[in-house]
Amino acid sequence: MNRWLLGVRLRTLPAAIVPVAVGTAVAAGEGIIWWRALAALIVSLALQIGTNFSNDYSDGIRGTDGETRVGPPRLVGDGLATPTEVKRAAIGSFGIAALVGLAVAIAVGPELLVVGAISIAAGWLYTGGPKPYGYLGLGEVFVFVFFGLVATIGSAYVHTGEVSSLAVLAGVVVGFPVTALLVINNLRDIPGDTVSGKQTLAVRIGDAKTRQFYVLLMLASFLLLTPLANQRFGAALGLVAAPFAAKAVKIVHDGAKGRDLIAVLGLTGKVELVHGLALALGLALSA
Repeated sequence: MNRWLLGVRLRTLPAAIVPVAVGTAVAAGEGIIWWRALAALIVSLALQIGTNFSNDYSDGIRGTDGETRVGPPRLVGDGLATPTEVKRAAIGSFGIAALVGLAVAIAVGPELLVVGAISIAAGWLYTGGPKPYGYLGLGEVFVFVFFGLVATIGSAYVHTGEVSSLAVLAGVVVGFPVTALLVINNLRDIPGDTVSGKQTLAVRIGDAKTRQFYVLLMLASFLLLTPLANQRFGAALGLVAAPFAAKAVKIVHDGAKGRDLIAVLGLTGKVELVHGLALALGLALSA
């Protein structure tokens, strides 16, 4: 595979696509402005890719992507690209997000400039800077806030100009599966992260509690469809992803470790994508 596609981390991109789809569906009842929807998608994807490249660069120069890590190759850590090349890729991706976001902000309002600037800073400082918060057990907070709440609410806001209770609840529902992806990734990497000194939440709370947290996130993502469906009944379509979730939860509950958790990553990604797109379709159809 092309080395830059490895750096993009294609499997993570649904985390950028789903909240935009759901947020746009929230706005369906008030009218969707399609160029803004496309712009929101570009911004979300560019932020995700920029964060991926930034993570690759920062982990690589710190040496936290060492031999004990289980997972796909990393550009800097595995010598597939120089740190300078990967840093430029991160800056370029964030630059695209900033330029497209500027166009939307001109049309919608300057408040989006603040949201965009914070989002870019959060993406870089996740594993970059002198005190990366991803190494302090706050990675899950970042993912939930920015790829759950901010991306979903923001994608609705560019059409409606308001923050509705429906958008907030939808952002929470979207945020749980994407956060579960990071949780299972960090569960898999506990041995290597412990050796490298990367204090993820999984390292801090341990194997057993990380598994419990994962199960809780998966359950909550479906339970909260009920209050969401009370506002728009089509939200119940998100339940179609339940079989994937049940299978993933069973594997985690049964104690899978290391490479055996890679299958759970795939299943969790399916939950996020199917759950989110079905939710978006249901919200749009019942608007």
